[in-house]
Amino acid sequence: MRDAIVWSEAGAPSSRGSDGRPVLEVRNLSVEYATPAGPVVAVRNASLVIGRGEVVGIVGESGCGKSSLAFAIMGYLGPAGRATGAVFLDGRDLLRMSAAELQEIRGARLAMVYQDPLGTLNPSLTVGEQIAEVIRCHRLASREEAWRQAVSMLARVGLADPVETARRYPHQLSGGMQQRVVIAMALCCDPAVLIMDEPTTALDVTTEARILDLVNTLRREFDSAILYISHNLGVIAQVCDRLAVMYAGEIVEEGTAQQIFRSPRHPYTIGLLGCVPRIDVGKEDAPLRPIPGRVPSRNRPSRGCAFAGRCSIARGLCAVRVPELVEVAVGHRTRCHFWQETRSAEDRTVAADTRSAQVRSLADELTAHGIAEWSGRVVGRTVDVRHTGRNHSDPVLRVRDLRCYYDASDGLARIFARLSGRMDHPVRAVDGISLSVPPGQTLALVGESGSGKTTLARAIVGLVDIRSGQITFEGADISQPVERRSPEVRRHIQMVFQNPEASLNPRQTVGTALERPLRRFLGLAPGAARQYAARLLQALGLDASYLDRYPRQLSGGEKQRVAIARAFASLPRLVVLDEPVSALDVSVQASVLNLLVDLQRALGTSYVFISHDLGVVRYVADQIAVVYLGQLCELGPARTLREPPHHPYTEALLAAVPIPDPDRRSDYGRIRLEGAVPSPRHPPRGCPFHARCPRKLGEICEMVPPPVRTGPDGRHVRCHIPLEDLRAMQGA
Repeated sequence: MRDAIVWSEAGAPSSRGSDGRPVLEVRNLSVEYATPAGPVVAVRNASLVIGRGEVVGIVGESGCGKSSLAFAIMGYLGPAGRATGAVFLDGRDLLRMSAAELQEIRGARLAMVYQDPLGTLNPSLTVGEQIAEVIRCHRLASREEAWRQAVSMLARVGLADPVETARRYPHQLSGGMQQRVVIAMALCCDPAVLIMDEPTTALDVTTEARILDLVNTLRREFDSAILYISHNLGVIAQVCDRLAVMYAGEIVEEGTAQQIFRSPRHPYTIGLLGCVPRIDVGKEDAPLRPIPGRVPSRNRPSRGCAFAGRCSIARGLCAVRVPELVEVAVGHRTRCHFWQETRSAEDRTVAADTRSAQVRSLADELTAHGIAEWSGRVVGRTVDVRHTGRNHSDPVLRVRDLRCYYDASDGLARIFARLSGRMDHPVRAVDGISLSVPPGQTLALVGESGSGKTTLARAIVGLVDIRSGQITFEGADISQPVERRSPEVRRHIQMVFQNPEASLNPRQTVGTALERPLRRFLGLAPGAARQYAARLLQALGLDASYLDRYPRQLSGGEKQRVAIARAFASLPRLVVLDEPVSALDVSVQASVLNLLVDLQRALGTSYVFISHDLGVVRYVADQIAVVYLGQLCELGPARTLREPPHHPYTEALLAAVPIPDPDRRSDYGRIRLEGAVPSPRHPPRGCPFHARCPRKLGEICEMVPPPVRTGPDGRHVRCHIPLEDLRAMQGA
């Protein structure tokens, strides 16, 4: 039975156990780092408590102090960090313990699950041995008993064939399996407190759903207190009882999940909720409402409210007086002088409208100077197609029966396989996909990791060789590697990668990265190139000072904006975007998505957009293609995303979407896909999805490839089940 919430001496809501004490209590915790530029205060006077069997969430943008709070609790701040205040675990202050005492507690009574499971696991040891080592260390078990308990823990976290999994090395497991192993390692000694720092950020939606189910199951089974850190409000809503919103190192609002999501009382919380893309809202309905500005630097304390510079209701008092946490309801507190006036601030859309005007202004300027002969597609003009001789209604891109295979083995392994008479099956990454992208529209590709989305995208831009099929761009065959494509084609097909850190040259300034395509593809002189580079940055919300900065001097969101600016510098007709917002905070994500929509409307650019986030996909896409094991299983208009009938795989993806509402679950019930995507080296016969399909008919699905069924709304579904039957099954 859940413990009742009461108030602690520190003034924070507390869940106390049967002995009258909370499991974990943080009192007035402050964290400071020593840097060459002076001290940086990462956390300031934070207080929170967690009771047995309770999940408390921490949300906020990057740089707000969430991870520093977690590391301070664990005692992992390093030599440059210093924590003051108190952190009580079972009544003992962790901040007053010696290193030896902390070492004894970590793993036994206090455990942590990190965002990157592969970075947590030792690549030279099997996962079973790593879990057994923790058990031997803290429970003094024999080697045999520790191994038995390790296998048992792998079974308890839902891994099939735990004995075989225990013998594998981390690189032999999928991302979801790696994360389950890390959770098993954290729970193997039955800790009192489990800290989870963004544990599902890097996972696709179906794997994320299974991990969240696991968290909800384990909290009941182990009765541990869980501190769950995430910037994904949908995830937080599905797993947390209470949550605290952090901004600039301070807790600015706290309460139950229902209180925060139903009646937020801090402008920052309202801003975060307004940034979330939903699967029932598209770009044609309303723009997302990003929070203007960025989290302030904390190398010097603010005189007033830290959020004042970004707040739509800030006044003079906010700049000179730090607000206190005030109680607005039982168990609900906020740090705002004018919390009674907080509401969904529609005036924040002004920033988006201003940005749209800047984008249109840049397009007009480029057109006026005769740089973009194709940019007659700017909204309000007729399309100039004299340079192509083609009808502007024809697709910009066509992919016909595309196949991309590659060898899974290296050269020596292939030779040995042939000499020994074994078949060396290729990896069928893309296996017969056909699709098209109309001018000025967005085709989104969705599917789990390993489904072939990125290989298809790289084939379109010429970074992957194709086995067979055809790719045409504006009627011209471009089914060849990028180095054999004409400069004109290379100019007009650009790509934005998932990781801007890896795609930007660390030795080049932003100005150099942007000016190069302007000079090479558009023939601008150095002075003109720099001028237009500055205008491009301004349209993307960055000022001209960024031209002289290096990538290491930029935040993640700023790097991604620069990557987008570089892609648009050559005024392309097609941009391929591979998970461009997956690693960004919800506010930065909203700003980047609005920016992409603005650029498309102003310049008429077509997009191929890859994402595992269906809320993001619904917002940006006109058409959605669902990919599974290198094949299309559904293709249709984005506006019909929530309307049955769907392919059973699409249905499972929709059921896995975490909804940012603690009282609401998916309209598609609790469908969960078990197991991993089959190996593309040995794809199943018949329907590629039959081994995991919740709607499987029987032998026909196992033996016969399914037909493509077309609905009246233009949707194409590749399934043996008639569309009317699917609609009935899915509750339409």
